[in-house]
Amino acid sequence: MTPVSIFNDVIGPVMRGPSSSHCAAALRIGRLARDLMEGEITEVLVEFDREGSLPTTHDSQGSDMGLFGGLLGWEADDERLPNSAQALTAAGIALRIETIDVSDPHPNTYRLTLRNKRETHSIIAISTGGGMMEVLSIDGVSMHLDGGYHETLISLPKDITVRFEADEVIQHHRGGTTLWQIKSNAFVPPDALALFSPISVKRLFPVLPVPSRKDMHVPFTSCSEMLQSDGEKNTPLWQLAVDYEMARGNFTEREVINKMIAIIRILRKSIASGIAGTSYEDRVLGHQSGRFAELMNAGRLLDGGALNRVVLYVTALMEVKSSMGVIVAAPTAGACAALPGAVIAMGEVMNHDEETMAKAMLAAGLIGVFIATRWTFAAEVGGCQAEGGSAASMAAAALITLAEGTRDQGIAAASMAFQSMLGLICDPIANRVEAPCLGKNVMAASNALSCANMALANFDPLIPLDEVIDAAKHVSSMMPREHRCTSLGGLAITPTSLEIERKLAGLKTNGCGSCACHT
Repeated sequence: MTPVSIFNDVIGPVMRGPSSSHCAAALRIGRLARDLMEGEITEVLVEFDREGSLPTTHDSQGSDMGLFGGLLGWEADDERLPNSAQALTAAGIALRIETIDVSDPHPNTYRLTLRNKRETHSIIAISTGGGMMEVLSIDGVSMHLDGGYHETLISLPKDITVRFEADEVIQHHRGGTTLWQIKSNAFVPPDALALFSPISVKRLFPVLPVPSRKDMHVPFTSCSEMLQSDGEKNTPLWQLAVDYEMARGNFTEREVINKMIAIIRILRKSIASGIAGTSYEDRVLGHQSGRFAELMNAGRLLDGGALNRVVLYVTALMEVKSSMGVIVAAPTAGACAALPGAVIAMGEVMNHDEETMAKAMLAAGLIGVFIATRWTFAAEVGGCQAEGGSAASMAAAALITLAEGTRDQGIAAASMAFQSMLGLICDPIANRVEAPCLGKNVMAASNALSCANMALANFDPLIPLDEVIDAAKHVSSMMPREHRCTSLGGLAITPTSLEIERKLAGLKTNGCGSCACHT
């Protein structure tokens, strides 16, 4: 298993859309499918398992938008993404989406069949949470492909044996041929390929910002391993995070910090645009953060201190997400606001600079590494405890870092924050990732602030962080499908939610933007 990267799996991608599990992951799957077809696609069949999450959510939660953008070769933050369906049609690509009964084990499974005048290929891939994905098979051949390598797929007669200098060379036997999967930091050169007269060659570009590489070793993968490794040194969490990502990505310390500073700057710009005002037609909630800012600045809200600014920033980021603006999945798009809203608001109140905020985000990223390694960020797998619970846990550790607390206080805060959000379901109103997602992001940030202060006062978390993550995973295994981001349970099936969904569907069909819920 490729070790988790803070910038691949936890803090990122930089993207547009309501859901990273849907939009960003689908876009990456689409990009790889486009490479498989060498950029020329005339027909696409998309199939979803009836018992998965996608039949009920692929349209409203952005899977279609992301997948179509990927098939067109776009990036996850491309401003054209909201119109990717129209662009796909304009590109002459015929599309069919069907629901089938295949009992796929993973709820976020994409089955694509792609055609052009020369060839037909199939690909099965899953979205694993936070924008990450994995290709399970190509043309019926089982394989593992996560987008971290340049992948050269070479089809040769079965009796030919080859040697390549690469990070990994895998043979897949199929009938009278062998498919050679070459993982490296560059494609196999044409002159090397010419020696074997291959039947076919496919080149799939990496889709992750931090590439994989041979003989990669990280210093630890769990909280308990980190504590054992660090011992009595009590190294700050942010520094341990830097050490981890230096090993994972082959970066210098300054490169790691600068990458996170760049993310802080993107987030601050998005917060400002959210407060200034956002609009988008296919939307449940309108612009609310501007009014909150007015009342807060006028002293007409209850005195929440710094928490009021946290609520403002969380709301602004959620509104940017809902208007298809640029956000950072931290750790997901559905939970994109709790962590950065808390860190940036509290950092400004405490007069911290962007580097200090970046260090806090890195500390949060390390907590996310432990969660992603042991479990998931995908609400389709774990309910909102996987998204909001993770965000609260990460944010609590980040706030401890802003307060110059200790390593162990950061871990204690993360454990307490996660404990209080076990069992949280995912039930998006009107099948949009807006509400109760906004409230859950605010709750996660508020929870993080409370738990950070409790940890600073040396409250006892009782349960170690790794055990809390494992408990959340166990809880998710007992959650019904209806409560795991399918819009088939909870608030999603209330009469009001269903009526809002019908109105949105009507406006989308008729092209009318006059309804108040679209403002």
